[in-house]
Amino acid sequence: MAENKKLLRALAGEVLDTPPIWMMRQAGRYLPEYRATREQAGDFLSLCYTPDLAAEVTLQPIRRYGFDAAILFADILLVPQALGADLWFVTGEGPRLSTITQQSDFDALKPVDAIHETLSPVYETVRILSRELPSETTLIGFAGAPWTVATYMIAGRGTPDQAPAHALREENTALFEALLDRITAATIEYLSAQIESGAEVVKIFDSWAGSLKGEAFTKYAVEPCRIITRALKDRHPGIPVIGFPREAGEGYVGFAKATGVDCVALDNSVAPEWAAEHVQVDGCVQGNLASSHMVTGGQALVDETHRIVRAFSKGPHIFNLGHGITPDADPGNVQLMIDTVRGG
Repeated sequence: MAENKKLLRALAGEVLDTPPIWMMRQAGRYLPEYRATREQAGDFLSLCYTPDLAAEVTLQPIRRYGFDAAILFADILLVPQALGADLWFVTGEGPRLSTITQQSDFDALKPVDAIHETLSPVYETVRILSRELPSETTLIGFAGAPWTVATYMIAGRGTPDQAPAHALREENTALFEALLDRITAATIEYLSAQIESGAEVVKIFDSWAGSLKGEAFTKYAVEPCRIITRALKDRHPGIPVIGFPREAGEGYVGFAKATGVDCVALDNSVAPEWAAEHVQVDGCVQGNLASSHMVTGGQALVDETHRIVRAFSKGPHIFNLGHGITPDADPGNVQLMIDTVRGG
């Protein structure tokens, strides 16, 4: 099966004439068909936990654009919920969670082996997708990286600088590291179950990795990713893993070797020429068009797309955005990007 799946070929290190393409958040509010299905579900969490509807929104961008990969529709905060945190979404503001700020909060969490009861609908979504996706389309599973998930669990919401998590890390290191260890173990089980259900690749999203500096980056971004990747490859030999330590900057250099991931996803704060020289030398890279081009379109989109494809043309590359597509994106600009990559 792998020989007709361009994304798996790139992840195996093959240099292709045309890179495979998918987009982070490709199933999302910029698509009218997504908005209709989201309304049918009633709320975001119901959409995540209703396998038929979650599979439907995952398939929508594949039907519309013919991407080379589909990524499971879910959310990184389902793991905290499965561990016992309260989770809800405030319209127009985003997620809210009960917080972990003291030992008693941590002690109230569920053990790792209890997560599957909550997450079983996600696994059913993966099984549906593995049956229904076109034969040439790779199915990607995913989870949030432990540091990023911990920032939400500690603060109870997204924050501009992850200050509550940094404060706990410094003031109660033992509690902070215990939480990270619990999330790491849960993430291994969650991704392993996705693979057993049919995911062909998994991606670890460390959206707030860039706020970790120096030794902290190594200890809390690199090391958990290494532990998760090694555990998954021990259980599922040959499974490709994509790591995304967003805004890591110089931390991208050597990340693949340090963690064992097969591909490093890049945000758009690094130049593709720099990344080709310093990151792609270790294997496949993914990225890294600014998502703002999906809003503005035009010749700038075409020129930047050509630049990225050209910069990464000498090594294995998966074309993607540097971050998720935004709700105000124009679906026509997505098609323009695809046509530019595939049409030369």
